[in-house]
Amino acid sequence: MNRLARRFRNLPIRARLSMLVAAAVAFAVAAVSVTCWFIVQGKLYEQLDADLKKSAQHPVQIDNVVDLLAACPQEPGATTDSDSVPDSGGLRFRDSYYTQLVKADGTFCVSADSPGTMKTAASDKAVAKNPASGKGYYRNGVDTSGNDVRVLTIPLVVVNQGIGSGPRIYPDVALMTAVPLKNTQKTLSDLALLLLLVSGVGVLGAGAAGLAVARAGLRPVDELTEAVEHVARTEDLSIRIPVENESDDEIARLSRSFNSMTTSLANSRELQQQLIADAGHELRTPLTSLRTNIELLTRSEETGRPIPPADRKALLASVKAQMTELASLIGDLQELSRSEGQRGERVQVVALQDTVEAALRRAQLRGPELKITADVRPWFVRAEPSALERAIVNILDNAVKFSPEGGTIDVALDRGILTVRDHGPGIPEDELPHVFDRFWRSPSARALPGSGLGLSIVARTVQQAGGDVTLARASGGGTVATVRLPGAPTVPPEVG
Repeated sequence: MNRLARRFRNLPIRARLSMLVAAAVAFAVAAVSVTCWFIVQGKLYEQLDADLKKSAQHPVQIDNVVDLLAACPQEPGATTDSDSVPDSGGLRFRDSYYTQLVKADGTFCVSADSPGTMKTAASDKAVAKNPASGKGYYRNGVDTSGNDVRVLTIPLVVVNQGIGSGPRIYPDVALMTAVPLKNTQKTLSDLALLLLLVSGVGVLGAGAAGLAVARAGLRPVDELTEAVEHVARTEDLSIRIPVENESDDEIARLSRSFNSMTTSLANSRELQQQLIADAGHELRTPLTSLRTNIELLTRSEETGRPIPPADRKALLASVKAQMTELASLIGDLQELSRSEGQRGERVQVVALQDTVEAALRRAQLRGPELKITADVRPWFVRAEPSALERAIVNILDNAVKFSPEGGTIDVALDRGILTVRDHGPGIPEDELPHVFDRFWRSPSARALPGSGLGLSIVARTVQQAGGDVTLARASGGGTVATVRLPGAPTVPPEVG
């Protein structure tokens, strides 16, 4: 059984569908055919029983019964020579009907007009023993030649000839009448053969129809398979599977899902390639500067011509600055490359006011000459603590970078809305749509340190926390950054 199940699972899906459809139709057709056969059989037997009952319902002359019983009593199982049986008109039914009398002790007598002798059964003797019940008994039996017959055994009703008394039941004798089942059995056999042929044709037709339906229904799956194989072979993510707009079945949904997946993969690959290209471009500048400065220092050591102390100090400061910029760029790239699953493992309820205050302390160290005012009120969010602090530090660093010497930075946190405003030159209106793009830097800021990834990291972190961030020109000059973060559903126990 397990081997057959494994073989069935190894078949192509079209073959399995066709076999399942054919099996379902075969079961249904078989059930209908068997039911039809039994219904017809029941109707035919009902008709035979009605004919038997109608033929045996007229009373028999008592004189004929007495003469017949006296002339030919026979033991059960004996045969009767029809030539030796007296003519008993009272027991004469249709020519094709079997007619005989059976006594309570099992002896019987056959009518001269009977085409054969029936074998008696216990039920026949029971009717003869208890004729007062008036009940008849139908059964299938055989004659002494082995032919199948339908038998009706009823109490024997007799009348006296010439006497006005009504019919009465004759004691200890029952009347057996039967009809051959040859024609009925032939009809049922012909019906069974016809039903078998119709069922076979129906099953074959169902199998063919199932195969056709499977082919038509699985055509989108074939297209999907070809598309997947094409993508695996060529890595071409531009392929699409045509889908009818009105269709909403499982195949259409699968096709739409595949198209959405390839679109997402294509966009992801484009973003990856763009990130690699931009990262290579950004890395080239500090690496080139580092190589130039290191070559100058190496050449000075190799030639024995010392660099003036002021120039040497400037070169070392430049090397240090470039190393710091490389480290910052690599850290930003690592942050952007982290997957959503890695982030989800570290998400927790964070006290946003504590994160803002920690970021303010770091920003003050980077701009000691600036004045930072803060109005921070409690608020709790669900986010990754380190990523959220890095995002807020990036916003403050941006404000520090563009603030004039001795300027002021205003920071406020109220009901999940964090605003950071500087009083610098502000961002031109035409540059605002690009401030959160990766590696994008304003032309006026390209001479300043930075990788162009800070605000991209801010946007990604805030979106992952369920919020949004905007940058706009502030009235009176400068830039204002606004971060909106939804509150956490629960407050941690240590701060509750």
